[in-house]
Formats: sequence, C-alpha cells, structure tokens
Amino acid sequence: MDIQVNITKRVRKRRLSNGAVAEQTRYVVNYRCPKTGQRKQEFFERQKEAQDRRSALIIDVSKGAYVNERTVPTVGQVIDHWIADRERHVKANTLTGYKVVVAHIRGPFLVGTPKQRAEFTASGKPPKDATLLPMLGAVKLSELTTAGIRSWHRLLTEHSGAYTANRAKSHLKAILALAEEDFGVRAPSMPTNLGRGRVKVKKAILIPDQIAKALEAAVQDHERGVYCAFPFLVGTRPSEQLGLLWDDVDFAANVIRIRRVQERDGNLSDMTKTEAGTREVPMTKMLRAMLLEWRARCPRKGKELYRVFPGPGRLQEWPGPRIGGGGPLLYQNFRKRYWVPFFKAIGLPYVTPHSARHSFISTMQAQGIEVGLVARLAGHANATVTLGHYTQAVRGGEVAVDALERAYGGAA
Repeated sequence: MDIQVNITKRVRKRRLSNGAVAEQTRYVVNYRCPKTGQRKQEFFERQKEAQDRRSALIIDVSKGAYVNERTVPTVGQVIDHWIADRERHVKANTLTGYKVVVAHIRGPFLVGTPKQRAEFTASGKPPKDATLLPMLGAVKLSELTTAGIRSWHRLLTEHSGAYTANRAKSHLKAILALAEEDFGVRAPSMPTNLGRGRVKVKKAILIPDQIAKALEAAVQDHERGVYCAFPFLVGTRPSEQLGLLWDDVDFAANVIRIRRVQERDGNLSDMTKTEAGTREVPMTKMLRAMLLEWRARCPRKGKELYRVFPGPGRLQEWPGPRIGGGGPLLYQNFRKRYWVPFFKAIGLPYVTPHSARHSFISTMQAQGIEVGLVARLAGHANATVTLGHYTQAVRGGEVAVDALERAYGGAA
C-alpha cells in the first residue's frame, strides 16, 4: 500500500485590537487516511515537525500499520485466493483434500454426526433444527486476532477432534502467509502450544538390520520381492510406486524419475503430489539388478512394457510366462497380495507400505546425509517437513554417546 503525503504552508493574518496585523504561519500535513480513505490534515507550528510526521506516516504504512478497511479481504476471500494459487501446484486429489480441510476454517460448522456433516458439505443444506457454528470465514483480516484463532481452534477441537483442528490450523498459517504477501495486510501471530497436550504416535518403521533382512529375502522372491524392496530403496509414496512406468526407469543414467502418481481408481495422473515431488532418485546396485531381472518377466500392456508394477495376471511356476496382467494394480490389492504376505513369510513385524518411505528418510539421516539432499530425494519442498514429520531414530543412544566422546577427545 502506498500513501501520498504533502506539506503545505499556510499563513494566516489577523488584525489585532491595536490595529496592527499579525501573521501566523502553520505547516499542514495533507494525506488520505490509509484506514478510512478520508482526507486528513494535521497542523504543526514548525516545518521540521511536519516533515517528521510525514516520514512517520510513510514508515507506518510500509510496515502495514494501516489498512484500508474498505479493501481488506475476509478470511473466506483469502481462502479462495490460496486455493486458486494451490491449484497450479498440486494434483486434483490433493486440492480436493485441501478444500475439505479449509471448510473447517471458513465455516459454518455443523454440530452433528460425521454423516450429517458430509451431507451438509455436499448439499449445503443443514438438517432441520441443526446447530451451525460460525467459523472465521466472515472475519476481515484486519480484525483477525491471535486470541480469535485460539478460540476457533479450541471450538473445532471440541467438535471435530484435535487432528482435524491441527490440520486446519496448519492450512490457516499458509493461507495467512500468502495473504500477507499478496494483499499487504499484516496477519496476526499464530497462537502457540495448541494441541501440545496430545502425544502423537510415531509410525512404526523397520530399523536397518530388519530392512537388510527384508531386502535379502526380496532378492530371492521373484514374484513379490521387487514390489516390496522398491520403496525402501527409493523412498516413494505408494501412489508414486504404483504409477511408475518403464519410461521413467533410466538405466543409462542410473536414476528413477518420479513424475506421476496413480490415483485410487488406478488411473495415472501426470503430476506428483506437489511440484517438489517430481524428482530423480539414483538406483542402488541391488535395485538396478532386481529391475533388470524383473523387466524380462514383467507383464506387458499388449506386447509392450508399460507399468513397472502392474497387476500380475495369472502366475505360472518360475521361470514360466504369465497369462494376462499388465493393467493397474490398486493399492488395496498391492497391500493384500504382495506387502502383507511378504513380511509375514519372512517373520518381520508388519509395517505399512508408506513406512518404507519413513525408513528410507530416517536411515539416510542417520547415516549423516545432509537434510537438504534427503529432502530433495524424498520430494519435500521444505526440509523442515523432512525433519519434523518423517525422521525417526533408527540407532540406539550408544551411537550418540560414541559421537560425543569422539567430539570431546574421549574426555566425556
């Protein structure tokens, strides 16, 4: 926001009772109030005082101390702005998820069962005698306060749970940051310590010794091995793995190119979850050998190689040919037919397919790989996501003590 401030000199003449004429000089600061849009004048006896006031006004406006109330957007309007911005950067399913979450910010919120809320979201018509709670959608950004955000979060936690409230708060933080940047309206500070009383249960992951056992078994398992070893060696999300095509496997450059995902219905989307998800991950020697062997046996689409991890068709005894197959392998079938039986057969504790991605990230961190590179290989735009949500301890405390002793030359 800009402000035009000028100083004029005004000389006023008055005739005194003795007949003499006296002059009074005043300096006038003229500007249009940034908050109300009305013209204002301020009078000063000295020119320097007027100049100082002009400088202070310009500095305050540049810092966002004033906003024009008539042009300040509401929280609902900046939500729409943020969604429109995200539309260019994320795939359709991710955007749909964002819209579901920000509805808890915009409001109104229906107090009722999850089914009633889903029907209200779909139709926009609340049940008879329903209670609707206003959220933040109608609040102007200039009127939004930290206390207001805290009250909204408390209300949402009470009626929808801590997980939903914390997700919505995370989205609100991003929405306000973009609004501050694009609209020049200072956003309030986000309240601290929200949701801290609840301990988040970390996803179970395999430690390196267990992963080594799984990989050793995968090399011997010609049907399920490469399906189960792949995410531990590349750090992919299940949707990225199942959407991988043979065109994305570059044996000459020795890299896996992640540039699409498979949707829940088996269709391919030619973009990743986020822009940062499009990446290249180098192949280990083990993975390269497994993929070269698998390429010779992989079910085709017609006569051509297409998907790296397709539906199997009807399996014949190794090394015989397959009958059919080559189409999409849905996630639930991947987990039921490949993932669960593989880990059950080798006697390792069950972990989810996505936990292999956690193990990939955590193990690289434990081996001293810098977080920036880990984030790039994992497809994270921000390394703080890598540190805050995915990295878990995969070594015992004695490793830290050994490192401390090395650092202190044995004195520790």
